[in-house]
Amino acid sequence: MKTTKKLLILGIFVAMVAPAFLANAADGNRYLVKSTGQFWKNAFNARNEFKHGFTADLNDWQLRFAKLLGVEVEQVKVLQVLPEEIKETVSGKETKNTRLVPADQTPWGIETVYGDSKIASTSGGRGVMVAVLDTGVNTAHPDLKARVSKCRDFTNARIPMVEGKCEDKNGHGTHVAGIIAADGGIDGLGIYGIAPEASLFAFKVCGISGACYADDVAVAIAQAADDGANIINLSLGSDSASKLITDAVNYAVSKKVLVVAAAGNDGPYPASIDYPAAQSEVIGVGAFDDKFVMAGWSSQGINKKTTPYKVEEQDIEFAAPGVNIESAWKNGGYAVLSGTSMAAPFVAGLAAKDWPLTASISEPSHWVRERLHNEVIDLLPPGDDDSSGFGLPIVK
Repeated sequence: MKTTKKLLILGIFVAMVAPAFLANAADGNRYLVKSTGQFWKNAFNARNEFKHGFTADLNDWQLRFAKLLGVEVEQVKVLQVLPEEIKETVSGKETKNTRLVPADQTPWGIETVYGDSKIASTSGGRGVMVAVLDTGVNTAHPDLKARVSKCRDFTNARIPMVEGKCEDKNGHGTHVAGIIAADGGIDGLGIYGIAPEASLFAFKVCGISGACYADDVAVAIAQAADDGANIINLSLGSDSASKLITDAVNYAVSKKVLVVAAAGNDGPYPASIDYPAAQSEVIGVGAFDDKFVMAGWSSQGINKKTTPYKVEEQDIEFAAPGVNIESAWKNGGYAVLSGTSMAAPFVAGLAAKDWPLTASISEPSHWVRERLHNEVIDLLPPGDDDSSGFGLPIVK
């Protein structure tokens, strides 16, 4: 078939199916089209471009037509945010101006990591940029509004990246951001995170259901690295690796970014760790409770089969508080959640506290990671184990 005739047929086809495409764009039909041809990008309304192709939302007719003309397509992986349980919404008491306050300004996880049961507030992280790739962040929350420096939405159906939009209709991302950097608010009545002087990049990569397309996550990782993020927190995952995300993580690491991810809630079985936490370039974090007991649902690595105290593929690196964790919530109040999603930001926050010490160090991410290795409390079972790796990193 001549090229002009082929293009004419395709043009008619695209015109016929375009309305269906628009209606079904958010139905989970995201594909990686393995072509760099501009015609295909235009025809299928390319969303995100990568080295060997582009992603697009394709309906059944478009998918069949691409295959008919020999264009290779591959379904894009869908990841999920990783809370195990939303136990309750904490309303607490209200102040005169209806300000909601937390049940505890420095919850048990903060006390544990700081090693101080009487701690009243936290500090640290000044000048450090932490990217939270999640369901968005409530930028109006009293304890976070001074912390968010960038706000972007990578989930919009029509526009791949929307500047200044990161509304959190799920709540998960706001909770994660609070664990890292909640600053108590200007009135000092709110909750405190690990590093309340850090700045946050609130990058919305997951929708209201907590589902996240791998291409959106990958683009946001690369964008965070290009924007100068020092640390990226990924409280999301899937059972197998996505090459798009793996490549994006490697790019971020090449730019000296430290990447932290939730291990997953598929435990207590060896090799149940999720990706991207299972990637050796990423810090994978499991969860324990206020008795220092690993949560039964916390995913495990294969540390017993790999070299002790050397991070390899599918290893757990650390464990942190992840059961009944109180933090900021989407309604401007507070909620108690459990999951490895909650454990990862404790480690990201600790990294943010340590980062200002790297001003004269050429490889800051490597130095901070090593410092975290040396600032641990070993958890049971002893040694570099499948569930907690090196152990619990703490404030030194």
